[in-house]
Amino acid sequence: MKDQTKTQAIELIYEEAITLLKMLISIPSISKQEDKTAEAIYQWLTSFGAKAHYVNNNVWGQNKYFDDVNPTILLLSHHDTVQASGNYSRDPYLPEVVDGKLYGLGSNDAGGPLVTLLGVFKYFYAKEDLPFNLVMCAAAEEEISGKNGVELALNHLPKIDFAFVGEPTSMQAAVSEKGLMVCDCVAKGKAGHAARDEGINAINIAMRDIQWIEQYQFPKTSPTLGPVKMTVATIKGGVKHNIVPEHCEFIVDVRSTDAYSNDEILKIMQDNMHSTITARSFRLQPSQVSLSHPIIKTLMDVGIETFGSSTMSDQALLKCPSVKFSPGESARSHTADEYIYLSEIQSAVAFFIPFFEALSTTTELTLQDSKELI
Repeated sequence: MKDQTKTQAIELIYEEAITLLKMLISIPSISKQEDKTAEAIYQWLTSFGAKAHYVNNNVWGQNKYFDDVNPTILLLSHHDTVQASGNYSRDPYLPEVVDGKLYGLGSNDAGGPLVTLLGVFKYFYAKEDLPFNLVMCAAAEEEISGKNGVELALNHLPKIDFAFVGEPTSMQAAVSEKGLMVCDCVAKGKAGHAARDEGINAINIAMRDIQWIEQYQFPKTSPTLGPVKMTVATIKGGVKHNIVPEHCEFIVDVRSTDAYSNDEILKIMQDNMHSTITARSFRLQPSQVSLSHPIIKTLMDVGIETFGSSTMSDQALLKCPSVKFSPGESARSHTADEYIYLSEIQSAVAFFIPFFEALSTTTELTLQDSKELI
């Protein structure tokens, strides 16, 4: 009878998650315009007694019996979406279930992961004697890595010891994630008349630097993410056909790995290039969690596969160990006629709840208190 009651409770959480997801799909929530989905999530949390908080368009709450003595696990996902692709063949804001697929903008990225974690939070919200705290955060501005998203919310949350990041990973555990650094590069030469042998051509300087970018191989390679990737994305130089250009600008997109921090990569670039290089920000750092971390070990013990993620998420802004792990498939994100299988959410809810129950009974749950950056 106890098992039957538990099964029914899990099924109810799943059904409520789907109802919530359909509601969220129907509410436009482009990044920086997520106030209405924030309100819907706030109302959902308060509907079962949780004390919810707004931080801009981020919404968060903590379990009823939060205890400062216990380590704290963050359940994090986002409720903003990208703009709908012009190639949609159906209304992106009309949630429709066809052949077991729930269609709609944000259904997969990250609506499915979000409602799964919200459901897990509700299930454990009023549980007494948990050996850990749970904090749920539905973040804004993830799709644009905005500073008013989780980066702002973290200033208001309690100390976090570990985070589950809800992004579509096909229920595989992303134990590392690439970071991002955008570099503005300026090659400086000296103007001269193109008809005479004078001046220093800034475009030629830029070309040599670009050739170095194309050919350079970083000595260290991440075992899960592979090599650091540098891509020249734009270039601009010259004003007239008869003037040797004294100025050439180009932008480099750098996808960093856990083998180097962003500032270490910038130093290598500066040591090898002639152009002046300025990083727009170091904030989107690569991340890694040790496979020996007790939560990762527990995931692996129950058969969850690990991998390194090439796509970036709010994981890049966390200062604690974390894993990106949720239902949905990354390849569906940002595509026309986005969808998620109902069965993916159902299976995820059915996994997470027993997993956290098992985690709550372990006597060896010690969580690290700093993010691992190499």
